[in-house]
Formats: sequence, C-alpha cells, structure tokens
Amino acid sequence: MTMTYGLLALGLVLLVAGGDTLVRGATTAARSLGVSPLLIGLTLVGMGTSAPELVTSLTAVLAGSPGIAMGNVVGSNTANVLLILGLAALISPIGVDRNAFRRDGWMLVLSTAVCVAAVVAGTIDYRWGLAMLAGLVVYLLWAWMGERRHRDREARKYEHLTEDVPAARGGLWSGLGLAIIGIALTVGGARLLVDNAVIVAEQMGVSDTVIGLTVVAVGTSLPELVTSAVAAFRRHSDVALGNIIGSNIYNVLGILGITALVAPIRVPPEIIRLDIWVMVAATALVVLFVRTGMRIVRLEGLALLVAYGCYIAWLARDLY
Repeated sequence: MTMTYGLLALGLVLLVAGGDTLVRGATTAARSLGVSPLLIGLTLVGMGTSAPELVTSLTAVLAGSPGIAMGNVVGSNTANVLLILGLAALISPIGVDRNAFRRDGWMLVLSTAVCVAAVVAGTIDYRWGLAMLAGLVVYLLWAWMGERRHRDREARKYEHLTEDVPAARGGLWSGLGLAIIGIALTVGGARLLVDNAVIVAEQMGVSDTVIGLTVVAVGTSLPELVTSAVAAFRRHSDVALGNIIGSNIYNVLGILGITALVAPIRVPPEIIRLDIWVMVAATALVVLFVRTGMRIVRLEGLALLVAYGCYIAWLARDLY
C-alpha cells in the first residue's frame, strides 16, 4: 500500500512537471516563430495548463475507468472555482474587465450547460465530442477576434500570462524538444496516477468516481493553482480569473470533447445525482459575485473556500 501511495504521488509530480515543461516548450517555440503574446496566451498556455486533465481523462477512459475520467473534469472545474479562485481572491481581490467577462462569462455558462446536458444524457459519445470541439473552435476564434479589436484594453492579461512563463534557451528546436518531453512526462504521470488511484479506490472500498473528484481532480488542477497564485501575488488578478474561466471552458469543450471522440464515456450515477450540480452551483456563485460589483473581494474568496471544504467533507463520508 505504501508503494501504491508513493506511485500515486509520483504520478502527480510528473503531471505537474510535464504540464509546466509543455507550456514552456510550446511558448518558446511560438516566440521563435514570431507568434504574438495574445495568441500564445489564448491557446498554448491555456491548453498547456489543461494538458494533465486531458491526458488523465483519456488514460482513464481507455483503462475502463469512466468514473475517474468524468470525475476529473467535473471535480477540476469545481476545484478551479471554489478552491483556486477562492485562494487567489484571498491573496488579492480580483478586479474584472466588464467587456472581457461579458464574452468569457457567457461562454463559461454555455459550456457548463452543455456539460450538464451531456451528463444527464448518460453517455457522452462521439456526437457530443464533435459538438463540444466545434464549440471550442468557435470560442477561440471569437475571443481572438475580440482581443484583436480591443488589444490595448484587453490583451494585457494574455501578455501577462506569457510573461509568467519562462522561456527556454535555444529557440525553436529547444522549445519543440521541451514540448515533447513535457508530453512524455504528462502521459507517464497520468498512467501512474490513474492506475494507482484505481488501486487506492478498490482498497478503500470507494468508487473510482470519488477518487477522481478529489485526488485526481485537485492533482490535475495544480498547474492552474500555481498560475493563478503567481498572478495574484503579482497583482495580475484579472489573469487569475481569466485562467480559471479559460481552463473550465477547455475542460468541458476540449477535454470531454476529445475523450468522447476516442471512446464513449458512461457517466457514473453519482455524478448525475450530486457532483454535476455542485459544479453548476460553483459556476453560478462566481458569476453572481462578479456581477454584483465586477470584483471578487477577500470575503467572497473565503466563502468559495468554505464551500469547497464542505463539499470535500461530504465526499469524505464515503472514505469511512
């Protein structure tokens, strides 16, 4: 059992290291090719921080563990809002760009609604996958065109994202090499994480869904946690919010979409009964906080953290 926990922890470490290496490599290569900071932040950094969730969900569904695959996405989105955004708001109150949130906030609500519809359907197959990926492409094009039109006002948050990613030496080939290493580390970490998470769930007598909603979800959200915490400490609070909103949209439209194209995902009953609605409530809560003053203050951040603590305490009942 000690070995299992050790391998589980190693898988988490490899996931975080792989995601960070992938982002650094992809950003370095993009800079060498002259890609704008706007486009790097909107695509490479956002997708890179979601790479652990993607690889973990793919690995889980191919291994016959839909509970981990689905729990990973739903649990990550819940943790992103309640845990990570709450922590970022405690560090520094989060100001919100009204125009940017009008676009990204509506897309967050829409992607959450799509996720609910897919979960209630019971099985997320290739048709859902195609629809989700099409929605992600439309969103990226919409966001990119909007930022291009209002670059001076809104593009700073994406430039801050790329500033927070240290460049590697050696230019294009060094960047591509780092990206490949990052992919390898992420895949290896996901394999260790999923295999040993299933063993832990079986030995504790709980479902793999609970493990996916807790250990796996928080573990794969560590890149978002680090990025948002760094942004909050540097007083780039709009980056923290944009990072969380973008990650949640990627998780639903990108990760679920790609995973459903690879293999159908059978939604575990416990996700339908409770966890998807917790994710919906968390999304509604952050939208409410933002809309009441275009700002998330420390007290609201504390409320988000308390809500996450209550949710984890509820899930922990199954561990005993």
